[in-house]
Amino acid sequence: MGETSDGRFAERLRRRWRRTERTYSAEEDRPLRGYLTAMAAFGVYTAGWATVVRMRGRPVPDRPVPWDVALTAVATFRLSRLLSKASVTSPLRAPFTTFQGPQGPAELHEEARSGGAKDTVGELVTCPFCMSVWVVSTLTAGQLLWPRATRTAMGALTALAGADALQLTYSALVARTTGE
Repeated sequence: MGETSDGRFAERLRRRWRRTERTYSAEEDRPLRGYLTAMAAFGVYTAGWATVVRMRGRPVPDRPVPWDVALTAVATFRLSRLLSKASVTSPLRAPFTTFQGPQGPAELHEEARSGGAKDTVGELVTCPFCMSVWVVSTLTAGQLLWPRATRTAMGALTALAGADALQLTYSALVARTTGE
């Protein structure tokens, strides 16, 4: 009897899920299953980091230090854009995306490929906001497990973000001065 009721319960869940997908998307093709899988993967990823931190007996601070929050924010911004938009990292995204054209200095516009998990992964790897969630979790875990090395890497990423801002400012000033 348990198997039969379990089978009926599973079938009801499948029907309810299909109905939810249809009514949610309103004729749009939205990869809800892919998003659900990505959320589950993120949960497993962060639980894995939390387990390693706990097993290593690393203390978790009562509250974050404001300097670390600022450093993490800028480093997360820069690494997320580097991974999701930079020309040089396009080979990492290529299996899940199609090139559409340039998008700003040294950045690309790419679209997620459709079909199966590729569209969800493609959306993740081309979206700096989506990528930021994974990056900030990794940097936070790194600060707990390897604080000196992680802060050094975050300092380098922050310096890169500052250099980018200076490059763009310089280019804008040259364009304004020369009338281009």
